[in-house]
Amino acid sequence: METVTSESRHLSAHIDRSAQDVYDYASDPSHLPEWAPGLGSSIELIDGQWIMESPMGRIVVAFAPRNEFGVLDHHVTLASGETFYNPMRVTTDGAGCEIVFSLRRQAAMSDEAFERDANAVLSDLVRLKRKMGGPADEAPRV
Repeated sequence: METVTSESRHLSAHIDRSAQDVYDYASDPSHLPEWAPGLGSSIELIDGQWIMESPMGRIVVAFAPRNEFGVLDHHVTLASGETFYNPMRVTTDGAGCEIVFSLRRQAAMSDEAFERDANAVLSDLVRLKRKMGGPADEAPRV
């Protein structure tokens, strides 16, 4: 059996709010366009699925069920049916919290495309930090 490994990059930001506050906000798919506009510009619940208008066309976003561990893992399904798994967590970090997104490099993805994705995720984390009332000038961590 061949083992296939892919490159991952863990991108994070500290937010000066409780992990529960950030989890409650970020786990609500209706907030996605506010802090992750690169993923999509609008979202609505249709027949039990969160459908988002995105630069890739209509996509379906499905978060892990609500949980006490801060898990915000989600699947993004493109119109083609291709699905991408996105691990994400919120954990307590001192008086605030840390949000971590694990970006996985897709097969045959160029270095430039991987960097573009990483920069887009970092921008989203900064936007989330701003939305939650934290200073945006503190750089997210890679």
